[in-house]
Amino acid sequence: MNHPRHPSCPAHGHIRLTALCIALLLATACPKTSRAQFSGPATSSTSAYNQTLKPTTDKAILYPSEQDIVLTAGDNITIRLFSDSSYSPVVRINNDGTVLLPLIGIVHLEGLTVTQAERLIAEKLEADGMYRNPQITLQIAEGPNAVVTVIGEIHQVVPVVGTRRLLDVLSAAGGLPPTASHVITIDRPGVAHPIVVDLGTDPMSSKLGNIPIFPGDTIVVSRIGIVYMFGAFGTPGGTIALNSYTPLTLTEATALSGGIKWEGKSSDLRIIRTVGDHRTVAIYNIKKVLDGKAPDPILEPNDIVYLPVVPMKELLSTGGIGTVIGLIDLYITFAFLP
Repeated sequence: MNHPRHPSCPAHGHIRLTALCIALLLATACPKTSRAQFSGPATSSTSAYNQTLKPTTDKAILYPSEQDIVLTAGDNITIRLFSDSSYSPVVRINNDGTVLLPLIGIVHLEGLTVTQAERLIAEKLEADGMYRNPQITLQIAEGPNAVVTVIGEIHQVVPVVGTRRLLDVLSAAGGLPPTASHVITIDRPGVAHPIVVDLGTDPMSSKLGNIPIFPGDTIVVSRIGIVYMFGAFGTPGGTIALNSYTPLTLTEATALSGGIKWEGKSSDLRIIRTVGDHRTVAIYNIKKVLDGKAPDPILEPNDIVYLPVVPMKELLSTGGIGTVIGLIDLYITFAFLP
């Protein structure tokens, strides 16, 4: 007489083991369908993006001779006569570019350099028979040409009369914040291309970048950049701000992100980097890096560090495999009921 198979019999155990193996095979097959090829950024990207700025090396641009400032409307100027201290008018250039000076009358100064204006005033004083060979000194007390504008991570307008050094201007603007890059860009009137200065990270060598700054310059202090961390890290989806003073390695970034999780696929850590309109993906074994058996790469601004998960490990860590086994067990139990 044939009896129905009971769930505890060996045949049922064999079927249950087979079903479990099938479920495991299905779970581990997921990575093959989830891998994707990177095709790069959108087609609107240009080669101008993410380019490393090259410091300016031309000493004629970095250390020019004293610049002769051009006078404009709104400048408040002080005029002094060397042989007569009583002649020291303080006037502002009108919107029409003229000033009214004692003993001379109306003089048009807008568009002239300081040297040209001094020579013109001296000639008029001598032509009117007031002084013989007068020596004139003109100084800009305030005005549009007597400031340096700092933008980017610092927003400040710094008064500058004559020349000042770059570090002096940055200090007057409040100093560089931690998020600021030490590669400074300077837009200078009359210079075709921006001046790029690398202050470096060593205070002993920063004086090499302490170049003269002139009124009318615009100093651009850019952000140093961040690194994006996501995937099987202790604190996934985070960002790490880079520091100008020390490089950030993969090991340090992993530690700042809470370490790697058990379900992370350690042999498939990816560093995604975009240079211009080209995207590259470098694969690392994070465990070998952490153990000192592989080089520890230095991360760059806007790098994306991605550690994928092993689906089967993720199921085990979240308790999901228990649900799968339970459903299979329930199906087999009902299938073989008498």
